[in-house]
Amino acid sequence: MSNRSSSGASPEGGERHLGWGLLLAYGALALPLAALNLPLYVFLPTFWASELGVGLTAVGLALLSARLLDVVTDPLIGEFSDRTRSPIGRRRPWILAGAPFLALGVWMLFRPYAGAGGLDLFLWAAVAYLGWTMVTLPYTAWGAELSPDYHERTRITTVREAFVILGVAVAASLPALLGGAVELGRILGWMAYAVLIILPLCLVVVMRFIPEPAAPSGGPPAFRREFRHLWANRPFRTLVLAFLLNSMANGLPATLFLLFATLKLEAGDATGWLLLVYFLAGVAAAPFWLQLSYRIGKHRAWIASILWACCVFATVPLLGPGDVAWFFVICALSGASLGADLALPAAMQADVVDVDRTLSGRQRTGFFFAVWSMATKLSMALAVGIAFPVLGAVGFDPAGPNEPGALWALTLLYAVVPIPIKLAAAWLVRGFALDAQEHAAVRARLVTQGTTP
Repeated sequence: MSNRSSSGASPEGGERHLGWGLLLAYGALALPLAALNLPLYVFLPTFWASELGVGLTAVGLALLSARLLDVVTDPLIGEFSDRTRSPIGRRRPWILAGAPFLALGVWMLFRPYAGAGGLDLFLWAAVAYLGWTMVTLPYTAWGAELSPDYHERTRITTVREAFVILGVAVAASLPALLGGAVELGRILGWMAYAVLIILPLCLVVVMRFIPEPAAPSGGPPAFRREFRHLWANRPFRTLVLAFLLNSMANGLPATLFLLFATLKLEAGDATGWLLLVYFLAGVAAAPFWLQLSYRIGKHRAWIASILWACCVFATVPLLGPGDVAWFFVICALSGASLGADLALPAAMQADVVDVDRTLSGRQRTGFFFAVWSMATKLSMALAVGIAFPVLGAVGFDPAGPNEPGALWALTLLYAVVPIPIKLAAAWLVRGFALDAQEHAAVRARLVTQGTTP
């Protein structure tokens, strides 16, 4: 496993631009991970609630409970990843160890045995989430360490998140390729086979070709001091809270998409194509958000994407049964903000880690991305953990048909509730002070302190 860059750029960021070969090799692993992400958040809850008959409330509580375990595992794995010393680096061992847990959990969730119930959903979701954490936390921390440059980090995360959107688009296209109105169980079965073949291949590419910076020296401090430095990092506090709110706002329509498209709009065979249009629009718009972030800063570009998404989504309650063509337009326009939502906050998070290094004197990328991951998972868990029980309480039937009141509750949760939550996120991040100029000052302080990698 090589620790040298084939691109001509050092892993410590000695050159500003990393080669495209290295960026593409690094981003490749995001494709199968993202192809798993869509069914885990969009297809899986509806599959277990409707086709397996577990029920909306039981599914919501099982997935929320499994996610709450991440409150313990995420910071532990992030910290241990930072502290790991091995012949193959800090990040590689955790990724390799986590992949089997992820594969096993996904297989049992996507291809459950006959009679599986809520307890089975909780158990295998917990296994899959543990594997997901062990793979994705070191992987994203690794990317943040490939370059110290403010704009180069945006480039790295944009390439990675382009693979994310591509992977999700591939997963979204599967229902259409299988012939439209196909049982979710069959779709998830095919996804399990495809991803578990592609995932090992992409792991080999990342393990072989991506350089890993040398581990910094210095002993590990106590966990209490870790969290004290974390709380003292004001840009991080602002960013993680804004990200939590925005991710929860995104999680509600993601969780409820299938129910809204099939039972409110009666989209039928078009659901797969609607998802595909949404994610392809995200891929197409990603270069625009990247260039905009160069001109006005990452946080301002992110705010612009949030406001755009809110304006577009405000039109969704006007739709009724059969308005599929208009929903295609809305999916394309709202999908345009996806690239910014994925790439810009992650790039800002990498910059925030540098602020922490001026406070703690340590490079704790894994620990910071663990807290970031915990916020992501908590937001998605809250989305399904709140939305499904609320729908169950108003008498909503995921198998249909439903009364107008139940469908209106679905519309409110899908399209109306996310808007004020996203606006709150934009309001929080409006004063984010860590722009390119301030980040350059932070890097200068790190050089003075002698804590640059």
